[in-house]
Amino acid sequence: MTEKTYGTAHAAGLDARLVVDRGTFRLDVALSVAPGEVVALLGPNGAGKTTALRALAGLAPLTAGHLRLDGAALERTPPELRPVGVVFQDYLLFPHLTALDNVAFGPRCQGVRKAEARARAAEWLARLGLAEHAGVKPRRLSGGQAQRVAVARALATRPRLLLLDEPLAALDARTRLEVRAQLRRHLAEFEAVAVLVTHDPLDAMVLADRLVVVEHGRVVQEGGPAEIARRPRTDYIAQLVGLNLYRGEADGHTVRLGSGPSVVTTEDLTGPVFVAFPPSAVTLHRDRPTGSSARNLWRCEVTGLETHGDQIRAALGGELALAADLSAVAAAELDLQPGAEVWATVKAAQTHAYPD
Repeated sequence: MTEKTYGTAHAAGLDARLVVDRGTFRLDVALSVAPGEVVALLGPNGAGKTTALRALAGLAPLTAGHLRLDGAALERTPPELRPVGVVFQDYLLFPHLTALDNVAFGPRCQGVRKAEARARAAEWLARLGLAEHAGVKPRRLSGGQAQRVAVARALATRPRLLLLDEPLAALDARTRLEVRAQLRRHLAEFEAVAVLVTHDPLDAMVLADRLVVVEHGRVVQEGGPAEIARRPRTDYIAQLVGLNLYRGEADGHTVRLGSGPSVVTTEDLTGPVFVAFPPSAVTLHRDRPTGSSARNLWRCEVTGLETHGDQIRAALGGELALAADLSAVAAAELDLQPGAEVWATVKAAQTHAYPD
């Protein structure tokens, strides 16, 4: 993301601890976000991401905790009085209003005069490349155009906190690629706080400066996209970024896994560690390989096969449960099918160990 500048008047940003009880589920998430920073809440369905977003918007009351924006406490501030803009997953544009009037609606609710609100709306539509669609109603807009109108409507209120709830989920793959690039550019220019909720790792990696991963209502890991991808700390994150991940006890270059086998790594560590490697690092053989330079060798059984992009992903059990990626040609030559016995090898140089 490009570096952003902002005035000292809004230097506080977002400081929140969101505790929300909903039946047997409890959300307890701490968030600290600087002005000009985009943070993505990432997690599986039911993790509590949307509950956190609703709490920030004032649509779900806090059971405990606090919510401060630019130093002002918002816990008891009604949603309509909060300096917050929201882009909902389904956009929720008013069907009877034109794109211009949809965008002008927010400023009008803030008491801005009609002419000024419409002028501000026209400016935002132009900035988002929609000037020629100002008089068009939502039913005649494409998915990408409707999404940009929703963003313009949120930004036209000049929010100090912008919330985006799965903003690209309703788009087809081709439109998603284009709109993601446009949204990244506009978020890079946004000088207040932005919080994005998504379950899509690519959206999070592209749009956010920092990821906060939530599972079962708790933060399990946070950091920059590259750090999260390189050092996942839960199975969910490992699967998300496409890595085989294990916990074990390191003694030099050897990591003894809790499940029994060992993994040889290039790192020299001692004590509890994680060890990870990509499915593409795994080479499969029908017979035990001889003369292989790979330091890691396990006897496995194919438990499943599925298409993964332009490759075949094999799920393996046996001495070590892991995933392996190979070409369709290689899978055919190995005659892979569920139940087939194989040998899996991984070079030590393709593993990565780091402290638990």
